[in-house]
Amino acid sequence: MPGTARHDREMAIQAKKNLSKTTDPVERLRLQCLARGSAGIKGLGRVFRIMDDDNSRTLDFKEFVKGLNDYAMMIDKEEAQEIFRIFDKDGSGTIDFDEFLVTLRPPMSKARKEIIMQAFRKLDKTGDGVITIEDLRGVYNAKHHPKYQNGDWTEDQVFRAFLDNFDSPYDKDGKVTKDEFLNYYSGVSASVDSDAYFILMMKKSWKL
Repeated sequence: MPGTARHDREMAIQAKKNLSKTTDPVERLRLQCLARGSAGIKGLGRVFRIMDDDNSRTLDFKEFVKGLNDYAMMIDKEEAQEIFRIFDKDGSGTIDFDEFLVTLRPPMSKARKEIIMQAFRKLDKTGDGVITIEDLRGVYNAKHHPKYQNGDWTEDQVFRAFLDNFDSPYDKDGKVTKDEFLNYYSGVSASVDSDAYFILMMKKSWKL
């Protein structure tokens, strides 16, 4: 099974190349996140928590602008307000994590979604639409993990850490749904221009 750190490194390199090709501010923020290794639901959750200075689980305009500046998005107040409105789907005056994720999650082609779901179905041995520790037994070999080998973690702890890569940052319940898996890979997908390359990468990573 793939190491998600390897995925993130590959995507960061590609994102840096793509940054110079776009002037769209939302796309630039998405690529800036990817360039810093923040892919998918886990990475964007980390970005959101960094921006969320008061730990309210929402971003007000001041936190949002500060966050943009931290990610090298030096823009004037008027443009920042326009971008804020794009994120603030319900017009509440704040951005919650779901709004943040949906805005930065790029659309994916049917072919990409299908290969992602092939990987999901391979992990979801019970076929109930949720990946759990029990599903991973016999599919993901925990014994190669360094922390298992040195005795720090049990097999179940390795499985749980693997699932946490894909799990929602505000609802880490040890279960990964189809939406959470798609959310993770939508971030990865953002920096890969070619459907063919993305599909090849997924096939190699998951031995599909």
